[in-house]
Amino acid sequence: MVFGVIGIPIRRELGLNGTEFGLLTATPVLSGAVLRLPFGIWTDRFGGRRVMAALLLLAVIPTWLVTYAEKLWQFLLIGLLLGAVGASFAVGTPYVARFFPAARRGLAMGVFGAGTGGAALNLFVAPWLVDHFGWHMVPRIYALALLATAVLFWLFSAPDPGVGGDRKPAGPGTQLRVLRDPRVWKYCQFYSLMFGGFTALTLWMPQYFIGEYGVTIAVAAALAAAFSLPGGVLRALGGALADRYGAHATTWWVLWVAWIALFLLSYPQTELIVHTVRGPAQFGIGLNLWSFTPLLFVLGVALAFGMASTFKYLGDDFPDNLGVVAGIVGMVGGLAGFLLPIIWGGLLDLLGIRSSAFMLLYGIVWTSLVLIYFTEVKRIDFRGREPSD
Repeated sequence: MVFGVIGIPIRRELGLNGTEFGLLTATPVLSGAVLRLPFGIWTDRFGGRRVMAALLLLAVIPTWLVTYAEKLWQFLLIGLLLGAVGASFAVGTPYVARFFPAARRGLAMGVFGAGTGGAALNLFVAPWLVDHFGWHMVPRIYALALLATAVLFWLFSAPDPGVGGDRKPAGPGTQLRVLRDPRVWKYCQFYSLMFGGFTALTLWMPQYFIGEYGVTIAVAAALAAAFSLPGGVLRALGGALADRYGAHATTWWVLWVAWIALFLLSYPQTELIVHTVRGPAQFGIGLNLWSFTPLLFVLGVALAFGMASTFKYLGDDFPDNLGVVAGIVGMVGGLAGFLLPIIWGGLLDLLGIRSSAFMLLYGIVWTSLVLIYFTEVKRIDFRGREPSD
């Protein structure tokens, strides 16, 4: 997420176009997505405590090296290494879930997922550091924070229950048999919208606010936090709702809220000329800054709840393979988060319409709604309860 802010001065230094900027911000997401599957498998085999501590320590080196990059290819290469820390979600989710019964796993995983609020914290901290010390200081401070986090985690975390001992871990081939279950791929599609959309928009929105509304980088980052902050803070509430009302009901209503928000956000700034009997009359249609930002907040809340409810599905349906399934679903969601900024950059270069980013997400929401309707709603009533006789 750090390139979502420091990428703006880097873009000016390197003279990047929209597609190149999208690639810069999205490259760490790619490696984080691809590595979620192996890290999820290793978590089931060796335990989340060991894997998480090792992952945090390994991430310190590429984070520090960002300071010394001077060319785009160097940023992209380091970004691939830096993105490994994004696989931490496939480690922490099953690690946390093992400590709680099924009825409370949604809330537990949601509380862990609230760590995505760090993306919002980055939008406040990174611009301040850039303004006062330059962008080179940001990765140095973040590297030290990662090192401290790794040490504190190892000192205060507990070993995984049910991992190790006399239990012989299943091999990768056995673990990957879960790929045959079509539910896994349905949840992958949901998460590509929820997490992929959240990640991509968190990276994309600072420059969107600057380009669309002409605000400063500090103001743009603060406004973008109106989207990313709910994605972290309210994820725990989404998990609690999924525990109480079920993953299906929560996801169903989340998709409709996202549908409405994206429909409105998709409409570009438009000038209409109506030829009246008294001559041409000009009208402007579009969202100003003060209507756009609340809608973005609503979308952030919806995606936060959706991320939590999707993992509630996983905890309910795959309790014995949660690490590998979380890795698969997280990988697909992360790949979506990687591809979307690149596609948005291409659409911006091609069409010149910034809201085309929301148009694409609107189409993805439609796909999710069709999928959940034909696989669940036709069997379950709209409130998510089994229909009574």
